[in-house]
This record gives sequence, C-alpha cells and structure tokens, in this order.
Amino acid sequence: MSQNRRDFLKTFAAIGTTAATLTAVTPNIAKGSSRRELSIDRKGVLVDTTVCIGCGKCEWACKTAHNMEAGNFDDYSSQLTDGSQRRPSENALTVVNQIDTSIMNSDKVKLQCMHCDHPACESACIVSAITKQENGAVTWDTDKCIGCRYCMVACPFQIPAFEYQKALDPKIVKCDFCYDRTKEGKLPACVEICPVGALTYGTREELLIEAKRRISKDPDKYFDHVFGEYEVGGTSWLYLAENNLVNKVFPKLGTNTAPGVSESIQHGLFAYFVPPVALYALLGGVMWLSKNKDKNEGGH
Repeated sequence: MSQNRRDFLKTFAAIGTTAATLTAVTPNIAKGSSRRELSIDRKGVLVDTTVCIGCGKCEWACKTAHNMEAGNFDDYSSQLTDGSQRRPSENALTVVNQIDTSIMNSDKVKLQCMHCDHPACESACIVSAITKQENGAVTWDTDKCIGCRYCMVACPFQIPAFEYQKALDPKIVKCDFCYDRTKEGKLPACVEICPVGALTYGTREELLIEAKRRISKDPDKYFDHVFGEYEVGGTSWLYLAENNLVNKVFPKLGTNTAPGVSESIQHGLFAYFVPPVALYALLGGVMWLSKNKDKNEGGH
C-alpha cells in the first residue's frame, strides 16, 4: 500500500509539472492576433445603393469565382420581390436585398463581410486562423481553424457562416474580398461584373473622398453619412444610400473597435486555459488512486 502511494505521488507530481508547463505555454498561443499598422493603401469598395438595380449579377459572379453552385442567373433578381431579407450564408457569400419592396426605387443593398479595419473575428480567434491582410481583406485559414466558431459570435455584422450540414471537415465561410484575384491585380468578381457601376474599387482613402464628393454634389439624393467610415473603427466596405441604413440594414454600432470587447472576454477565458490532455491526465491519476484505494480496502 505504501509503495503504491509513493508511486502515485511521483506520477501525480510529474502530471502536475506537465500541466503547469502546458498552461504556461497556452496563453501565448490562445490569443487573437496582435494589432498592426494599417496600410494607407489598403483597398475597399464603395457601394452606392442608389445606383444598384438589383440584377443579382454580383451574387452570381461571386459564386462562380468561389466554385459554388451558381444555378440559373435569372433566379437572382427575382429574389428581390419576395420580401425576405436574406443573409450571407455558407451557400452565398454575398446577397442583395431591397429595403422596402413596396417602393420601386427603394435602396437595394448588397451584403457581405465588411472587412473591418480592426476585425472582431480576428481578435476572437484563439488560433490566429483569421488575418487582416495588408490590402484590406480579412481572410480565413482553414488549416488553422479548430471550428470553435467564436468568430461568428464576435462579428458585429453577423457575417461568418458555418457548414453545419457537413459532418466531415466543415468550414467557416465568408467573403474573402476575392483575395486570390486581387493579389493578381484583378478586380473582385462582384465589382468587375456590376453593369451599372454601383460598386467602386479603390483605396479606402480615395473612396471616402469620392463618397463625400457625391453627397456634396447631390445632397437631396443621399443621406448625409458614409456608413463604414467610423463604425467599429472603420470598415473596408463603405455605403452610400438615400436613407439611413442603420436599424434597417445594419445594426447601430459605435465608433470603438469591436476587438476591445472580444479581446477582454476571450483572453480572460484562455489566459489560464489548461489543455484537455492535462485535464485528462489529472483525472486519470485521481481515478487510479481511487481504484487502488478500493482494491486495498477490499483486501483487508
């Protein structure tokens, strides 16, 4: 009995050392990516909803560019008349909605990832699978992702989707700003195909100047606000509209960066995170002691 106890104590001490080591290492891994200096040349898109005709070509081009089932092109424009307010999903990285289907000329709004300057999803990701690229795109690395879906909870725009229907290797899905295309000097697929110029691609700084020029030139046409200029610290996608889009299309958001909230929660949770392997080892040690105690008591 005494020998068993001594053996166990030695084992337990070794387990404790391992757990302490893993715990000490983990916080360095389980934190969102650090802040970086944003490039003044980072790209963006100005969406002029007063120009959009709701043809749906951007939706079709997006699916085609990302090897998704695109279906019949004619089906896209018809979706504006059914009154539903669709959201980007695992099957559609961007969607176009009409704010009020009872008004023929009401704003038609394209929705996709906003590619925030300080992404809450990037900060919330404990394995750094999400990255704000120098050109403005917020991209996702499937090889790093562990499927925790904290990015979905953190996103103030509720954009990232999850492939729940896939039993094996489900992925987080969202607009990637056509990162592979823009790296080669091409336009994002949705911008390239737009037949009426509702989408303008350029540096974020240039787009803000253009947006304010349009408002100043035609104040009766536009609501005096560029959505995305300051919301959650700024976004790469900027919007002009005839009406205020807040509480109709987008939630009411402050100017503080969203990671300020997610970092305090996530990093607090994982600052002293004990990896499962250490927990299982500790539980196994307790079970081993209990088993041997019962065995020895039963022998008396």
